[in-house]
Amino acid sequence: MLETSVRLLRLLSLLQQRRGWSGADLAARLAVTTRTVRNDVDRLRQLGYQVDSTTGPAGGYRLGAGTALPPLLLDDDEAVAVAVGLRAAAAGSVTGIEDVSLRALTKLERTLPARLRPRVDALRTTTVSAAGGGPTVDADTLTTVAAAAHRHERLRFEYAGHDGSTSVRDVEPHTLVYTGRRWYLLAWDTDRRDWRTFRADRVRPLPPAGPRFVPREPPGGDAAAHVLRGVRSRVWAYQARIRFHAPAAVVAERSTPTSGEIIPIDDATCELVTGTDSLHDLATYLSKFDVPFTVLAPPELHDLLHTLATRYLAALPHPPRRSRTSRPGEGAHSA
Repeated sequence: MLETSVRLLRLLSLLQQRRGWSGADLAARLAVTTRTVRNDVDRLRQLGYQVDSTTGPAGGYRLGAGTALPPLLLDDDEAVAVAVGLRAAAAGSVTGIEDVSLRALTKLERTLPARLRPRVDALRTTTVSAAGGGPTVDADTLTTVAAAAHRHERLRFEYAGHDGSTSVRDVEPHTLVYTGRRWYLLAWDTDRRDWRTFRADRVRPLPPAGPRFVPREPPGGDAAAHVLRGVRSRVWAYQARIRFHAPAAVVAERSTPTSGEIIPIDDATCELVTGTDSLHDLATYLSKFDVPFTVLAPPELHDLLHTLATRYLAALPHPPRRSRTSRPGEGAHSA
């Protein structure tokens, strides 16, 4: 019985590694006959695993989706990744998924080998999430939208505008994008014949699903970049353009994907296109790059930097000594 149990686990692990196996390949890997493989496949089916089989020269076995959720086999890195992901989901931005994530995490941590628990505990105790601050989204809404996008089925939903008005939209859903603050849906609006970005927390799907469609190429070939550009152009009170006197790769290492779009100018300079509701927050953020920069817009940020510079200089006990040479980009509106 022990040999059979071990062999079943090895068989299940092989089936999870790739999409399809021939009976002969499985028999060779397990050092058994093809008849034993057939018997072991039947045992896995009795345990709740959906193992599909086909006959003929190109036939074989593959693991399918069953009606029940049997146990999974995870390697060490996968188990740690799932545990960390569940913990993040428990404090995330999807409504109603917090308790479910905690229950799943509790079950997983009970079965973690002792060697993995220190890794999970270290990540849990030494990390903190700075994401959030945005509205939460109903989990059913996300799964409905994601399923329609995955199956390439048109989606109808009620959409609440920023002014409180409600409209019914008919779209070809393409991608859900999470910015760390909000969830967005990028979709082709069939009535407006153009791409549109919708806040997922304002979406209320209307069943049933629509007809299937042929997916379109997203604008610029990058759905996430298109959504981020659109979000930055709409949600911020101030639109900003900052020229950094440093290579784009250096600035990108000190930035985040949601902070703005980095545009290379040449080998030594680049521009950051971003936005903010607080110029003080933006000034603080720019100082963290620790490279020279020039503010191209908005003019209100020019005034704030002058005010802050005067205040900081007045706080010094002695006037600063002027350097004989100026760094590239230093000027009236540089920092």
